Amino acid sequence: MATADLRKGYLLGLAAYCIWGMFPLYFKLLTAFDPMLIVSQRAIWSALFGALALLLWKHAGWLRELLAHPRRLGVLALSGLLIASNWLIYVWAVNNNHMVEASLGYYINPLVNVLLGLVLLRERLRPLQWVAVALAAAGVAQQLFALGQLPWVSLVLALTFGVYGLLRKQAPVAALPGLVVETWLLLPIAIGWLLFAGGGAGANTAALLQPQALWLVLAGPITLVPLLCFNAAARHLPYSTLGFLQYIAPTLILLLAVAVFGEPFPADKATAFVFIWVGLAVYSYDAWRVLRSAGVKPLTPGAEA
Repeated sequence: MATADLRKGYLLGLAAYCIWGMFPLYFKLLTAFDPMLIVSQRAIWSALFGALALLLWKHAGWLRELLAHPRRLGVLALSGLLIASNWLIYVWAVNNNHMVEASLGYYINPLVNVLLGLVLLRERLRPLQWVAVALAAAGVAQQLFALGQLPWVSLVLALTFGVYGLLRKQAPVAALPGLVVETWLLLPIAIGWLLFAGGGAGANTAALLQPQALWLVLAGPITLVPLLCFNAAARHLPYSTLGFLQYIAPTLILLLAVAVFGEPFPADKATAFVFIWVGLAVYSYDAWRVLRSAGVKPLTPGAEA
């Protein structure tokens, strides 16, 4: 692969994960709005801007293939509900000062994916994968022992995104067309909520007339831009490399939570994070080792030089 392509892939991958990691800065601008209103608007504007993006960046044959396999529409409807649930919990967490828990959820996510593969796909785990999952479980158990309750925000975020990924594997549609179909299938729910729930149509109309409502319109491009960057990066980098880059986003969320928004990060929470981080280190080493033995050399920063 050409050096220029690798460099482009790294830059696009970094852009995608950095934008996802900086999302809290955007959602903090919307604290005046109900999380359900934010998610409804995000679905609507993502559907509209996504359709426009599909006109500009055509994916030949995706609609014909999707209509030829109608079961995939049902899968995308379910995955759309899952990603909307993930959005809702994430927005609530950010705007109610639970960003530390949100970051923990996205750290756990790769290990939850391994566990879902074991339970739902009957995949066999390698010894180091068992160690990584056990460390993640120890981190969750430590939170249960220290706080007297499960870190439900973290677990729901990790599980909804993990199951979402499994469902998308059952409906092999490219990322952008898939997101567009998901959001279009969500439109009846989003519009119905805006018209009949959350205080009724009048209350929601009044909310949308506020000056801050302009930020809601930007939910569409803000959702799509990192996805487009990720798609482009995936064409220039081995997927394993993107897997390592994914830790950028929860790290940025954690740094914003503690350093910018002043969320507490006491020793009991830090202990749970240490378990998760060690588990991720074991998981990453195991993935690198397996790829290397298979003759696939994962890229590391600077490797293209």
